[in-house]
Amino acid sequence: MTGFSTFAPTLVGVAALVLLTISVLWGTRTPHPFAPSLAILRGAVQLMLISVVLSGVITSPLWVTVALLVMFSVAAVTAARRLGGRRAHLGLVASAMGAGILTTLLIVFVSGAIEFSPRYALAIGGIVIGNAMSIATLAGRRLTESVNDHWDEVEGWMALGATPRQSTLDLARNAVYSALIPSTDQTKTTGLVTLPGAFVGAIFGGVSPLEAGRFQLVVLASIMAAGSITAVVVVRMLAPVRLRPAALR
Repeated sequence: MTGFSTFAPTLVGVAALVLLTISVLWGTRTPHPFAPSLAILRGAVQLMLISVVLSGVITSPLWVTVALLVMFSVAAVTAARRLGGRRAHLGLVASAMGAGILTTLLIVFVSGAIEFSPRYALAIGGIVIGNAMSIATLAGRRLTESVNDHWDEVEGWMALGATPRQSTLDLARNAVYSALIPSTDQTKTTGLVTLPGAFVGAIFGGVSPLEAGRFQLVVLASIMAAGSITAVVVVRMLAPVRLRPAALR
């Protein structure tokens, strides 16, 4: 029987971690010290809601599709806000993420690497969407910051006759590389440093470690493929800079 007593230790532990996070950031006068803790609280509410919703729709192709579309929309809006929040950014991020995610999932399911079913589509789709969002944010912010930091060089190239795209070519390539570093490091240290959530969750769900490993391998490859496409498209659309971009917060 599940009651308050079951969740009480979890609530106590999470509350302690939230207080620790606030104390560390507040004590070091880090900007926006409450942002990570508010994100934890918001995530907790959203997880409770999605747990209730998914328990009734996880086998329905229609509702799983709706859930994935909602995930994608929220991810695109979140990444666009991190890049400045203009309407153009939303279209840019949505296009980049859509290209990476759709191409990747099409390969996964058409090849038979993962069985095409509502349950698996939701599982791998949600993971890929979340990682594509992070990579889009990192790529866009890295490029904008690099252009700001090296604006004299960019202006110098344009003064010599280079096009806006040519003047930021090296900065764009480095932005893509930087955006993929977290995913690359997580992938190459899987099993040595980290046990990914999909792998652990599959084992807890009763799947054999070998089968869980197979699923996780597909997930990792999907993240890298979708992230690569997303980062390249985001940077390619942002790279032709004619005016110095505004600093991001």
